[in-house]
Parts: sequence; structure tokens; C-alpha cells
Amino acid sequence: MNLEKTIDLKKTNFLENTINLEAKQNNFLENILGKTIDTAINISIRAIFPNLIENQIIDIKDALLNSGLKEGINTAISSALDLGKSTLGIITGKFDNISQAQLAIEKGGIIDSISSVLNRVLKIATERGLLSKTTSNLIKNGKDGILNNVSSNIEKTLTNQMRSAEKLDMYISRWKDFYDSKDFNSMDKEYKRILKEINNLLPIENTIKEARKIENLHNLIKNNGENFNISKEQVELANRLS
Repeated sequence: MNLEKTIDLKKTNFLENTINLEAKQNNFLENILGKTIDTAINISIRAIFPNLIENQIIDIKDALLNSGLKEGINTAISSALDLGKSTLGIITGKFDNISQAQLAIEKGGIIDSISSVLNRVLKIATERGLLSKTTSNLIKNGKDGILNNVSSNIEKTLTNQMRSAEKLDMYISRWKDFYDSKDFNSMDKEYKRILKEINNLLPIENTIKEARKIENLHNLIKNNGENFNISKEQVELANRLS
């Protein structure tokens, strides 16, 4: 019997192989940090111009975007990640855990980079006539508040990542306990929690491998009619395929 056919090898998003893990990690961080920074800037602009209607706020944000804000933020994040990795001596380019990623972002000087991006974008928007000098100066004067919001939001985002990692560890531990007690229904509940949590988490190689072992064993038992009567060879294969 071909044992690999007894294991559903269809991978969820987080269980793709770890090739190009550095790129996956960078894309993930650029995405969540980009959204985090963008949200902080939106909130700050509304605070700077409390009397403007929504359409006027949108016009200001569009002027900034058309002057390179999004591209500048992406470059700032990418540069911060590279500098942070270099400072920490991460020669593989890959983060081993979320704490390491958090420290790299802090060391990478992302807030200073965002400050420079705002200065450059405001200059371009004003020169192109997309923003009045008055509006541009008000944003410049409120830049410290913007950067404080950006810093606070980044910290919250990374803290949430740490909490998600702790939850995932708990779900994995519970799954193993229910596996040992041969309680498939409870295993399945924890498995679904694992799927939900890990897809919102920075991909870490050890976490992916651990989750893949669980996925293979889970599907092996599921495809066996939720029967735990599986051979040692099948279990070893499930672990090996991780």
C-alpha cells in the first residue's frame, strides 16, 4: 500500500514548504506593517483637521498617495527589516521567532524612515499643487503626533503577533493532549483553531514544521474513519513528510 495516499497532502496556505521563507516573512511583515502605518496616518490626519468633512480628508490622503506615500512606506519597511537583520547578525535572512522580528523592526529605525518619507511626500505634494502650503505646514507641525501614532500602532501589531503565537502554542499543546487520549472531536476543534491562528501569524520555520506534523497526523486519522488504529510506519511517514 502507498502510505502517502493515506495522508491528505493538500496543504493549507501556512503549510507550504519553507523554500523562500525569507520572502514570505518579508511580504507578511510589509503587508501588516503597511496597513498598520496607513491606519495610523489616516487617524492622525483626521486629528489634525477635525473640522474637515470626510471627502476633504480623502482628498488630502489622495494627494499624499499620489506623491509617493505608499511606495515610501513600503521602502521604509523593507529598509528597516534589512537594517534590523544586519544589526542583529541574522545572516540567513530568516527570523527564527516573532521576538526576533520585533527587535529587528525596532533596530531598523522605521520611525525615522517614516519621518523622512512624510517630509519628502509633503514637499512633492506642495510643489505639484496637490496640497496648499497651509495644509502641508499643518501636517508638518503635527508630524510628531503622526509618528507617535505610527509607533504605537506598530507596537500593538507586534504585541498581537506575540499573543497569537502564544495562543497557537496552546492550541498545539491541546491537540497533542487530545491525540494522546484519542479524542478526535476535541482534536478537530483544536485543529481548526490552529488553522485560523497560524494564517494570521508571521511564518516561522519551526512552527510550520510542527503544524505540518499535526496536519498530516490529523488527516491520516480522519481519512481512516477517525480511527486511531494506525501503524507505526504510517505515523513515522506523517512525521517525515513534515
